[in-house]
Amino acid sequence: QAQLVESGGGSVQAGGSLRLSCAASGYIYMCLGWFRQAPGKEREEVAIIENDNDGSTRYGDSVKGRFAISKDIAKNTLYLQMYVLKPEDTAIYYCAADCWRNRVTGRYEANYWGQGTQVTVSS
Repeated sequence: QAQLVESGGGSVQAGGSLRLSCAASGYIYMCLGWFRQAPGKEREEVAIIENDNDGSTRYGDSVKGRFAISKDIAKNTLYLQMYVLKPEDTAIYYCAADCWRNRVTGRYEANYWGQGTQVTVSS
């Protein structure tokens, strides 16, 4: 059974950068996304890349201009490049596939999830 496997998490100081990767074999042609969840908080949509012809992307308001989602079809890998990290970016980051927008809440959901990778940003 295909799996989503994240890597690249770690600890970094504020202002630093990290790149997350997600091995997404079997899912690479679906809508893909990154979500995160901090302790005591709801899961948050970070970035989505659609499976349309343009590979349209969308970002959560808190990461716009700092994060970039991309995928390499040949490598079956999804990426999240994170710049100018802030302590509030600290969370477990999840790779997700087969995403869709909930018409009631307006939020994205997904049918397949990775196990998550921890990102910790210190001030």
